Amino acid sequence: MPRPLSRGQAPRPRASLGRTGRRLSRHPGPPCRSCCPTPSLTSSSSWQPPFSSSWQLWERPSSPTTPAGPSMALSSRRAWSSSPRPSLSCACWPLAGIRGGIFTLIFARLNIRLRNRLFRSLVSQETSFFDENRTGDLISRLTSDTTMVSDLVSQNINIFLRNTVKVTGVVVFMFSLSWQLSLVTFMGFPIIMMVSDIYGKYYKRLSKEVQSALARASTTAEETISAMKTVRSFANEEEEAEVYSRKLQQVYKLNRKEAAAYMYYVWGSGLTLLVVQVSILYYGGHLVISGQMTSGNLISFIIYEFVLGDCMESVGSVYSGLMQGVGAAEKVFEFIDRQPTMVHDGKLAPDHLEGRVDFENVTFTYRTRPHTKVLQNVSFSLSPGKVTALVGPSGSGKSSCVNILENFYPLEGGRVLLDGKPISAYDHKFLHRVISLVSQEPVLFARSITDNISYGLPTMPFEMVVEAAQKANAHSFIMELQDGYNTETGEKGAQLSGGQKQRVAMARALVRNPPVLILDEATSALDAESEYLIQQAIHGSLQKHTVLIIAHRLSTVERAHLIVVLDKGHVVQQGTHQQLLAQGGLYARLVQRQMLGLEPTSDCAAGHNEPSGSGCYKA
Repeated sequence: MPRPLSRGQAPRPRASLGRTGRRLSRHPGPPCRSCCPTPSLTSSSSWQPPFSSSWQLWERPSSPTTPAGPSMALSSRRAWSSSPRPSLSCACWPLAGIRGGIFTLIFARLNIRLRNRLFRSLVSQETSFFDENRTGDLISRLTSDTTMVSDLVSQNINIFLRNTVKVTGVVVFMFSLSWQLSLVTFMGFPIIMMVSDIYGKYYKRLSKEVQSALARASTTAEETISAMKTVRSFANEEEEAEVYSRKLQQVYKLNRKEAAAYMYYVWGSGLTLLVVQVSILYYGGHLVISGQMTSGNLISFIIYEFVLGDCMESVGSVYSGLMQGVGAAEKVFEFIDRQPTMVHDGKLAPDHLEGRVDFENVTFTYRTRPHTKVLQNVSFSLSPGKVTALVGPSGSGKSSCVNILENFYPLEGGRVLLDGKPISAYDHKFLHRVISLVSQEPVLFARSITDNISYGLPTMPFEMVVEAAQKANAHSFIMELQDGYNTETGEKGAQLSGGQKQRVAMARALVRNPPVLILDEATSALDAESEYLIQQAIHGSLQKHTVLIIAHRLSTVERAHLIVVLDKGHVVQQGTHQQLLAQGGLYARLVQRQMLGLEPTSDCAAGHNEPSGSGCYKA
């Protein structure tokens, strides 16, 4: 049973497999001169395949005193020309083509199934998994590693099976010619197997290190390209190129170790084969002199031994490739077999949901920062038909409350209830249909505006998409675009401005008509008019819904029915705008400083728990 998973990185096939790939492409079947003989094969100077020579020698062995000369070659040629082998061999290349095509098709399907299973496993992981693993690493697993596994396995198993058949036939003929020399030949095999085992373990470890180094390089490239505007704004292109170059140099150092390991492996196995061949010549000569073996049979045996050595060399290359594929496969199957630590196994999906939310003594810590209490004994309620605002300095825990309400992370203590039931008890898809989030930095997909608004709702009527866009004040700018609602937004919405992206994201939330709507700095990139229109929508047409707002603008929160003030993970105040101003305290200071237009202090602006806004100001 596959063991659970740790995390990793990703790569692509090594240059050391090039020889194996070339051998596969050049020799899809048996060598051509043994398949389809040409007239030159019947000339007196042509090389005779060992099978034909042995056939003649087996039928008409010469005496120990008969020299192996032209007469033996002539007999071999006659046997070759009279045997059915040429016609049978000529039929091998179509079979080899069929075999190669079948292998290609099988392992193309393997690659697709492997990627599909890996992707399904990745998207089912808990949110903290993506906090701990870089995007570039995961993409490398999904692309380079899966390709390496399927390619290396398909190439090398094909070669391995072909050489296994050849080795089986060769061994049978070798024992038929001389069991003594066969035993001498196989005495060196335990040494070769021991060398192969040591080399294989070392090479597999090196291969995993290479893949990890390549994944780090891929991550660097992905981060740089995705943040190219930032890189260019600081004129840091050359430095980023140097960082990437250093990552590649680390890969190259590991490649050199791979090359050295392969070199020593070839030397060790080659030296062993050389000793075996010398032993065969010595002992074979003794058998010929003593009359226990004919010279022709000795020559045939030596030719078979050469064929066996060539097969063993191919198997050695296959072993290297398979070890490389095994290293990639371990990384891939670690993620495929990994079980999420937070399982969404809730079953509740009621037909009607009132939308009341209760935080009861919630304590929360991020797994990436286990020693930092982000929320401590937090309690407050969101009422249906009411707008609740969360305010506080940066790092006070506002966005963490949103993450908990969305059931992104497990709680350390306390409960979050939706209509009196724990949010974990609700069906995963149902929960996120009834709770919609618009974040400060909305993410749009490289699809049409219609597809982005109806994301996750493929059967949504177009009329409802337009209605949601109108509520979000997005319809007018969408209609001004050349393709209207069919306009492609580009990667991460790059074809739209920040305000346009936020309005499309707002429409994506409103089209679901959610009982609970969360706006996490959702109007921060909007102009005053657009913000006013969206506020009107929130306080007007959404009166039957539960609305949670996180914002720092006074104009956004002052009309809320309830304002909850957080500071360092604690609820320090609750009430309406007027009540909190009358109480004084943190909220009153924040409002006063914002109205005076003073600058935020560096301590507050550099909050440690979450990157949301800045609510502290220096006097």
